[in-house]
Amino acid sequence: MKPKVTMIAWNQNDNYVVTAVNNHLLKVWNSCTGQLLHDLVGHADEVFVLETHPFDSRIMLSAGHDGNIFIWDITKGTKTKHYFNMIEGQGHGAVFDCKFSPDGQHFACTDSHGHLLIFGFGCSRPYEKIPDQMFFHTDYRPLIRDSNNYVLDEQTQQAPHLMPPPFLVDVDGNPHPTKYQRLVPGRENCADEHLIPQLGYVATSDGEVVEQVIGQQTVDQDEQGLEPSILDGMIRQLQLQQDQRTGADQESAPSGPQNMEGTPRRG
Repeated sequence: MKPKVTMIAWNQNDNYVVTAVNNHLLKVWNSCTGQLLHDLVGHADEVFVLETHPFDSRIMLSAGHDGNIFIWDITKGTKTKHYFNMIEGQGHGAVFDCKFSPDGQHFACTDSHGHLLIFGFGCSRPYEKIPDQMFFHTDYRPLIRDSNNYVLDEQTQQAPHLMPPPFLVDVDGNPHPTKYQRLVPGRENCADEHLIPQLGYVATSDGEVVEQVIGQQTVDQDEQGLEPSILDGMIRQLQLQQDQRTGADQESAPSGPQNMEGTPRRG
């Protein structure tokens, strides 16, 4: 195998450089002389995560597709902590990203199965207040492209970045209570009635019809008889534009039998 560097990171004081190689070794180098100081052995697959500790120049974190997370002392070339991301019934989960907290007391990782793993000191009770499953209701919505080849949300015909903040739902698409909806950026100060999603029935790829969040519904809109969702408003607007175009075509169309011959008709 031809060795290839997959990731590189400097330590906190820039005295060392750590490289991850596709033979699953981590190499620690003296950044001034280029001398190889240590080979760090432990990973069984390629490593794409190298994170230095925010203030301790000795500490480096590594994680890879083998599901292993290591905390290394790069000055000694030894591992101080190890965690293997085993998922019950599904084998191990590859670790895609890791970050230290600013105080260096915690670090968080994400894996290939959509899990957020939080490590550190202290009590885990505050995290138990958050639902186990949190998705945006727009996460798996289909996209289309318009005439300019720009991406649009298929349901609302809007550019994704112009859509309102999404709702938090569980894995089955059921919305979480309003106290969790305020965790979404842009909904922090919303009144309760603006945090009630509109539910609708949609067909899955298997042909099963399930109830899911399709838009936003407010009490004020229900009372005033306005459009209950952004989707309904967009449909109404498109219909209005189509009616206007149809009326304009009828006004500009030639009238009388003398103009019928030799005049090309619009398809």
